[in-house]
Amino acid sequence: MNRALVPLLVAVCLAVLSLPDVAGFVVRALGLQAGTPVPAGRLAWLARQHLALAIVGFLLAGGAGLGLGILATRAAGARLKPTLDTLAAAAQAVPPLVVVALALPVIGFGAPPILLALAAYGLMPVMRGTVGALATVPEEVRRAARGMGLTPAQTLVRVELPLAAGPILEALRVVLVLAVATAAIGALAGAQTLGTPIIVGLQNQNNLALVQGAAAAAALAFLADAAWLAAMAGLGRLLRG
Repeated sequence: MNRALVPLLVAVCLAVLSLPDVAGFVVRALGLQAGTPVPAGRLAWLARQHLALAIVGFLLAGGAGLGLGILATRAAGARLKPTLDTLAAAAQAVPPLVVVALALPVIGFGAPPILLALAAYGLMPVMRGTVGALATVPEEVRRAARGMGLTPAQTLVRVELPLAAGPILEALRVVLVLAVATAAIGALAGAQTLGTPIIVGLQNQNNLALVQGAAAAAALAFLADAAWLAAMAGLGRLLRG
């Protein structure tokens, strides 16, 4: 069974739940006060803004984590590994909401605070995943590559990273889903995300908007997971020829 099918089906179900009529029916069936719905067009626009913000945060976290992970496994950066690991753990230990709150007075409202939070929160999984994956590459393979005349950089790109790609890609998948799910809190900093209807719903006791925003945000996270799994499956088939 295609691994992408289950998250895709969940994403579709949640997306349907976020529609005004469906969410309104569910809210009324639960005996809750409905409130004003979020139009489907507005929800789709917020989803695009949300996804763009999450992807940028994912790229920041993924790029930094991959780079630091590689650095920690090189001879030149071996001494820095404990420090890098401590810093990455500390960055993830601080909840994204706290990072946003602390960053607001310094860098202002909008996208920058949530991008900082997403980058900090996703750094450790990618860095540790990269370090762990590269550590599984047998030393004799590295020696054989050097014996063939490959430089350290060529050995890394042509030998080590391809062999370690599986765990690294899995770590990146986790960080992508985390970024999409966590980007909702950007609404607290004034960014337009699917967290906006949730905040409006909480402030105005609008259960309909709250359900729509929550369902749409969850749908987007599952959709991102399904898209990543489908892309990896397609890449695997392509490489197998």
